Amino acid sequence: MSNMPESPALEPERGVYANRTLNLRSVRAIGYDMDYTLIHYRSDEWEHAAFRHACRVLDAGGYPVHDVTFDPDYLQGLVIDLDRGNLIKATRFGYVIQAQHGTRQLSFDELRSTYAGVAVDLADPRYRFMNTMFTISEAALYAQLVDRLDAGIIPGPLGYDELYRVVSAALDESHTTGALKAEIVADPDRFCDLDPDTAQTLIDQRLAGKRLLLITNSDWTYTRAMMSYAFDRYVPSGSWRDLFDIVVVAAAKPRFFSQNEPAFRVVDPERALLQPHHGPFETGEVYHGGCAQHVEQSMQLTGDEILYVGDHLFGDVHVTKSALRWRTALIMRELEAEIADAAKFAPQESQLRRLMADKVELEDRLAYARLARLRRIEGDDTGPTSVESLESLREALRALDERIAPLARAAGELGSATWGPLMRAGNDKSLFARQVEKYADVYTSRVSNLGRRTPFAFLRAARTSLPHDIVPIERAPEHAPEQLEPDQ
Repeated sequence: MSNMPESPALEPERGVYANRTLNLRSVRAIGYDMDYTLIHYRSDEWEHAAFRHACRVLDAGGYPVHDVTFDPDYLQGLVIDLDRGNLIKATRFGYVIQAQHGTRQLSFDELRSTYAGVAVDLADPRYRFMNTMFTISEAALYAQLVDRLDAGIIPGPLGYDELYRVVSAALDESHTTGALKAEIVADPDRFCDLDPDTAQTLIDQRLAGKRLLLITNSDWTYTRAMMSYAFDRYVPSGSWRDLFDIVVVAAAKPRFFSQNEPAFRVVDPERALLQPHHGPFETGEVYHGGCAQHVEQSMQLTGDEILYVGDHLFGDVHVTKSALRWRTALIMRELEAEIADAAKFAPQESQLRRLMADKVELEDRLAYARLARLRRIEGDDTGPTSVESLESLREALRALDERIAPLARAAGELGSATWGPLMRAGNDKSLFARQVEKYADVYTSRVSNLGRRTPFAFLRAARTSLPHDIVPIERAPEHAPEQLEPDQ
């Protein structure tokens, strides 16, 4: 028998999924974001707290927010339509399949009349893409204020786009004034969901010769407190600082990756005193600001030798890939629930696929029967003498739709009861999923999943399907379409 260690079984929820093949052996440095990446927050607690702080800011500005309530049933990946005051969910091609004006869901007819011929283009300033967990409180607050604006409770003149800027500024202020983060630092157990395996993942990466970076937008005081809380207990030396070659705080991503910003060295960690810094970053130091160019110069590495891991689809992944060609990994904790829900729904999903295949066949038979009838009316006797009854086919389709409808509804309610799954929009990929596959080389639910694959893994992209690929559908006899009598 071989004495070689066996690879541990990896449940799908904890998998690492590759859009583009990534050989971790060729990666020489790994950079990490902190919030929602190295440290995962309980989003309902964090976003609820951010919501409350933003309401205080708005209340001080005279906005009627005394009776607004936090609704966590929003997804990153939704889009805010600033022209109409709507939240929308779109397919990968930008077609809107669901919309909400304020807090009211649009009916099918309203949706069709409002967005017929519209394809959401994220480059259009009309749209704001919710590409991080931090936008959940923003969506919840904006939707309720749209209702108040429509009702005339908020004095005008004020457009939906201006209202969004008011809400966004209030949330930004709640993050930057320090009151929100002070609340988190004072009671981190309430806000954080720690993963003890994350520290070992970083330790193993260092053992494998990787150089590790922490690059976060949080300031030094908050970063120091939260990283100490989350990691000191799991690091043999007792200090999280020993995990990283270089620490960069107040990075101002995404500008950190695309612009040449000045850097300062933290010369007094206790008082957070700064000193201007020029030249490469030095190992073991903490820096305030700076840019990715400093990182590359310091490590004498470029492009695909560096992997950056973060949770923000635009600030951590999109710009990093576009501006620097660094390799990218996206952290999405929601993926675990989404995969678990899909696994539970698998038997119904299989049944739904069979019924939809039956529907396609019935629709084809109906289309052929209609054409055959038209030919006979025109006196064309070259077609078949026996044609299926149009009414029988229509009745069979109605009966089939009644069986499909509850399954389709259940599939659409996986994840969020209102908005459905994060990565799907009806039968298609969601616009969020399209951005993930476009900009993230790999994606996974948490940093420690990389540790399960080891620092030497070869992460291969899956073979993707195309519309013309032939996928056999198992048909049970009870799901076969009825044999219909020919037209008399």
